[in-house]
Amino acid sequence: MNNIKAKDHIKFIIPSLLGVFLFMTPIKVAGNFTIPIAVLAGFIQEGLANYLSLIMTVIVILTGILTVTFSINPSLLTNKPFLQRLFLVGNFWTITRLIAAIFTFMIYFQIGPDIMVGEDTGQLLLDDLLHVLFSVFLFAGFFLPLLTNFGLLEFIGAFMKKIMRPLFKLPGRSSIDALASWIGDGTIGVLLTSKQYEDGYYTKREAAIIGTTFSIVSITFTLVIIEKLGLEHKFLPFYFTITVAGFVAAIIMPRIPPLSRKKNEYINPEQKMIDESIPSEHNVFSYGYEKAIKRSRAEKGIGNFIAEGVKNVLDMWMGVAPVVMAFGLIALMIAEGTPFFQWLGIPFIPILEWMQVPEAAKASQTILIGFADMFLPSIIGASIASEMTRFIIGALSITQLIYMSEVGGLLLGSKVPVSFKDLVIIFLLRTVITLPVIVLLAHLFF
Repeated sequence: MNNIKAKDHIKFIIPSLLGVFLFMTPIKVAGNFTIPIAVLAGFIQEGLANYLSLIMTVIVILTGILTVTFSINPSLLTNKPFLQRLFLVGNFWTITRLIAAIFTFMIYFQIGPDIMVGEDTGQLLLDDLLHVLFSVFLFAGFFLPLLTNFGLLEFIGAFMKKIMRPLFKLPGRSSIDALASWIGDGTIGVLLTSKQYEDGYYTKREAAIIGTTFSIVSITFTLVIIEKLGLEHKFLPFYFTITVAGFVAAIIMPRIPPLSRKKNEYINPEQKMIDESIPSEHNVFSYGYEKAIKRSRAEKGIGNFIAEGVKNVLDMWMGVAPVVMAFGLIALMIAEGTPFFQWLGIPFIPILEWMQVPEAAKASQTILIGFADMFLPSIIGASIASEMTRFIIGALSITQLIYMSEVGGLLLGSKVPVSFKDLVIIFLLRTVITLPVIVLLAHLFF
């Protein structure tokens, strides 16, 4: 600590505080709490509202064309490592991006059946969700290095290690991912996790656990769900319920397959495990601060910061948006156009009746439909008369966490090592684990 200069302190403290302010500081705007990144994203959404569908259409179609072109002739990207990582993605993802390009073209020009291009499916994604992703990715991607590159994660990690490692089998720095998700948005948590995994700070198992367990639904979106279900007066018991249910799931999920079977190795298998132990000559604060200073010293100036921010934004736009469009639209078409999710809910009717949940048959239809989109259970459940049942539906839709129109699609589009099959299993397991907890607490509150 003795050889640390004043500029070292400044280089760690100023960018880290700015990152905390942008990503984690609740501010009140128009009577609602949000974070500065979300406010900036909102300005962009308002200012470009008439153009964002076209912009995202161009981005998704261009991504599909370039991916196919470079996959046919990869020599065009020789000595261009970033572009190689962006466009040489393997056959499965190349086909996914091509499908997304076709879907987006059809939706924008309203070519095709209503089940594909209608308000509740294609337009919901292109004219709503992709607007949000464009603006959030623009600012979150550009400013993400403030959280990751200047020592904040190293500093916080030293304090949180004793909590995160024994409870959740995770490094202390992962607590930042959860906090960014909780105050900001689940998408920010996924992006942060993917970036940390790619940079060699999380193992495959850790990245999979964090991405599917700690990229939690933001407090802002929780308020939207509550309002949709007419439960504003139950906010405190509602948030307490999803916190308890989420905590129980976070303890259990890392200890059972498929997460427990993920390899505990880094993206580079030859990398040695990061040592989190605190040397005898340090206390928690001094060790965390020293590691933070070392990390901030490695950052190479404003030019490198801007370059990495721009790469993050392009990676998010071109890597994630096509996956969200492809998988999200398929899931929404199934949900809207078939009784598939209703059929899947039939086995839950006797279970819900045994748990003494009112209007069990109606509630059962919402149990698994959240896999397509987290908002769908609330849309369907809003017409249910029983407050307690609406309470259960809303809380479950939030704690299930994996929904294909956003977090699920983001995870598949990211480098986090989870497959579609993994996401299906994790979604079902989270449903089975959190439903009894939610129902039990609902009986206490009603």
